[in-house]
Amino acid sequence: MKKIFNSLLIITLLISCGKSKTGSMVVNGNIDGLKKGTVYLQKYKDTLLVSVDSVQLNGLSSFILVDELESPEIYFITLDKKADERITFFGEKGEITVNSKLEKFSTSAKITGSKNQEKLEEYNDMYRQFNGKQLDFLKEKFEASKINDTAELSNIEKKEANLIKRKYYFTTNFAIQNADKEVAPYIALTELYNANIKLLDTVNNSLTDNIKASKYGVELENFIEKIKKNN
Repeated sequence: MKKIFNSLLIITLLISCGKSKTGSMVVNGNIDGLKKGTVYLQKYKDTLLVSVDSVQLNGLSSFILVDELESPEIYFITLDKKADERITFFGEKGEITVNSKLEKFSTSAKITGSKNQEKLEEYNDMYRQFNGKQLDFLKEKFEASKINDTAELSNIEKKEANLIKRKYYFTTNFAIQNADKEVAPYIALTELYNANIKLLDTVNNSLTDNIKASKYGVELENFIEKIKKNN
């Protein structure tokens, strides 16, 4: 009888521990190839990267991480074994699934359950094309500089400047088209911070009221006010 009681007590404690780990965002993850180590859920608070949850794995590759959030924002999943790598994703309320492989931890990650993440991936796919073209221009400028071809160098620089303008306009239009999602002020803050203030204003004015009140909506408003105050 005593053994049965002790067993029931242990089960009760385990269930209680499991229930104590709650939050408005639940991340169900699996890292293929990882059998032992610590997985961290992190985000920025002000300018500091802090861990908001963690779990130690010992024999299993799956995990659950949680956090309480007021509005969608960027999160990171890191490992103690790969401190220089991290999975970046747009967290939001509800259940999010993150699947990855230990060998290619950050590049093989597949994230589902976040509408903002879907839009961010869509944006990044196009943005990579702009970055690829910029790398091509850097190579071309280097070759032109080696042979001191100033005319060609000037021509390439004009093309590069035009590409940057196109990249800014693409980012602005993408944000406007997704003005009802937190990804809009986020990409404005991360990709338009050194663009013409008119573009930032255009994005800000297009945001819906609830997005303006979100974490990145407030940050964008404050950033614009700071620029205008200093000019």
